[in-house]
Amino acid sequence: MELDELRAKIDNIDDNLLRLLNERMEYVHNVGELKNTTGAPIYRPEREQAILNRLKSNNRGKLTNSAIEALFLELFAVARNLELPEKIAYLGPESSFTCEAAKNRFGAMSSYLPIGSIKGVFREVSGGKAKYGVVPIENSSNGLVNDTIQSLSRYDLKIIAEVALDIHLVFATTCNDIRDIKVIYSKDIAFGQCSNFLEDFGLNDVEQIPIDSTAKAAKIASQTPNSAAICANSASTTYSIPVLFKNIEDNSDNRTRFFVVSDFENLSSGNDKSSILVKLPNTPGALFDFLKDFNDAHINLAKIKSHIVAGDSIFFLEFDGHREDEKIKKIFDKHRESIKFLGSYVKETEDV
Repeated sequence: MELDELRAKIDNIDDNLLRLLNERMEYVHNVGELKNTTGAPIYRPEREQAILNRLKSNNRGKLTNSAIEALFLELFAVARNLELPEKIAYLGPESSFTCEAAKNRFGAMSSYLPIGSIKGVFREVSGGKAKYGVVPIENSSNGLVNDTIQSLSRYDLKIIAEVALDIHLVFATTCNDIRDIKVIYSKDIAFGQCSNFLEDFGLNDVEQIPIDSTAKAAKIASQTPNSAAICANSASTTYSIPVLFKNIEDNSDNRTRFFVVSDFENLSSGNDKSSILVKLPNTPGALFDFLKDFNDAHINLAKIKSHIVAGDSIFFLEFDGHREDEKIKKIFDKHRESIKFLGSYVKETEDV
């Protein structure tokens, strides 16, 4: 087949795709009108996951599962924004890893609000200035994010989705010679995650200045002579600072998990995870008795971590299943005075 013929076939397919996409949007609009009469949320993560699972299982072509996700997550975002444009607050600034996680979930068309703190994200969603909030909850190298645990305890928002990102860091600078660098900017934990690189290149003795975020570090370094930043590649692009070295993190499997929070609860998807905070009486065997109920009900406990919140010792737990599952409801009923339910959501990852 000649080149012109191939291009003509592609053009014809594109025309059909456009017609079908517009037809899909009409049906989405009808669904949206029905939801408006009931007050149901536009964003239904469990419904989107069911669509993706069906498409992946039916796929017989060249598209990979990740390509299908990328295409349809963007399509879902376009549909949501055509129906009801909603703001997404995230731990900023722009080009932070949390920004990347937010856009991974909500697409390029959504309206984003970079917020200066995790508590601020919860505050803006609780106050109605944003419909969704995106915050980090856990890093594979540094554990749980205490500010997120504190905010989950304080605010009455629900976790409606999780997003896991591979975290790769770059060394960006306007200097042509690494020996000219006098100061390095980054988030405090990023310095620790890149200690091998800093040691190998003789940068241990260079002044290290912790900044609120790696994105802000890139911005400062782009404006400061004889400086460098450890940041995300997207931040170096945003602030036009050249990348000298890529993937400088010590652990190539470094990942961060993020929560999406909002003011509603998900329906069951059939493949869910739930999160709770638990405050137990300070008596011998209290924790054992509580956990034994999960074991007896054959519920897989994926995570249990202790924290201090407002001076009290509490536990952050994650387990497989949805709040409305019968065996989970029984545990909640038995321990209703001890449990704060944080959300049931589609399981995207086993752990980071």
